[in-house]
Amino acid sequence: MAYKKIDLDGLKELQAKSKNTTNPIKTVKCRTVAVEKYRHENYIRDLSAHIIDEPHVLLGDDTAPNPSEAVLAALGSCIAVGIQANLVHKGVDFSKIEVILEGDIDISSVWGTGELTDKTIGFTHIRVFVDLQSDLNEKQRDELIEHVLNYSPVTGTLRNPVEVKYVKK
Repeated sequence: MAYKKIDLDGLKELQAKSKNTTNPIKTVKCRTVAVEKYRHENYIRDLSAHIIDEPHVLLGDDTAPNPSEAVLAALGSCIAVGIQANLVHKGVDFSKIEVILEGDIDISSVWGTGELTDKTIGFTHIRVFVDLQSDLNEKQRDELIEHVLNYSPVTGTLRNPVEVKYVKK
């Protein structure tokens, strides 16, 4: 697969701009609309709807990833973007970036309607596997991936407590 590479000059401009900004906090928005059963349309910016559904085992129609799988997809994409940006920044050639994620989650609470005692809600473990074909040696590759995991916004969101609260409009 041929990659359309990130523009190094554009990356350097983005780095400089982010260092010099007085307000680095940005608000990211998503509007979710329940369509039928557990199928939902998620609208982000001016893009087409991103569909979320549940598998048959969770009473959905199995037409799209479920919310937990979407979290893994967001994490995988964030890690892949970070790896690619760092490789371009360092001038390292690569031919493949593939991130495979596995997450363990207890589904017995059934969104708060099932077994509710002594449950860890959400993922308890996420394993990240990376197939990176590049000019880096194994030690450099491992250090780069650890670096990216430390600076990935999605990894940070999963690792750090985030206030999530209901706000009336």
